[in-house]
Amino acid sequence: MARYTDASCRLCRREGEKLFLKGERCTTNKCSITRRAYAPGHHGQNRKKLSEYGIQLREKQKARRYYGVLESQFRKYFDMAVKKKGITGENLLQILELRLDNVVYRMGLAASRPEARQLVRHGHFTVNGKKVNIPSYLVKLGDVVAVREKSKGTTKMKDNKELAAVKPSPKWIEYDAEEMSAKVVALPLREDIDLPIKESLIVELYSK
Repeated sequence: MARYTDASCRLCRREGEKLFLKGERCTTNKCSITRRAYAPGHHGQNRKKLSEYGIQLREKQKARRYYGVLESQFRKYFDMAVKKKGITGENLLQILELRLDNVVYRMGLAASRPEARQLVRHGHFTVNGKKVNIPSYLVKLGDVVAVREKSKGTTKMKDNKELAAVKPSPKWIEYDAEEMSAKVVALPLREDIDLPIKESLIVELYSK
């Protein structure tokens, strides 16, 4: 599957806000938004006023980039959200939050979602005791996500365990610091998701 391989900081500059794609770097003065708070490219500093469609499109692109999801995958999640009971926009964010790479990030065992995605791909995590190396795997209520025993002793996981100790987990995850595991004890609600996404604009875009 194709993936974005260009500089992550270009995505933040394109959206005009921090997407926290590079972990700790995003909180320092090395952040590209701090140094160049305009869109990339020759005409980046001459950004025109967006149309209604443009505003909706940018909101969808921002959500995609927060979670590291391709367009076709994002559309699939939207179709799933439409079929679920409840508010479509909130359903969409809930589905995105339940991706395995995002759960690992929410556990605090990765500094960013891209790092969490890489750790999952390298086979460092299990779901209900079985190794899962698919970042897009959707966890369910009651599932237990854990670091594999053979991975706990790696330098990276030891460092990330310290990171998790100071990073609070959302209330829908019950994190066990000693076991480096987490149980999904509830489905994430809109108030549990701290991202500045206006999901209603995404719904409006796809409803045209």
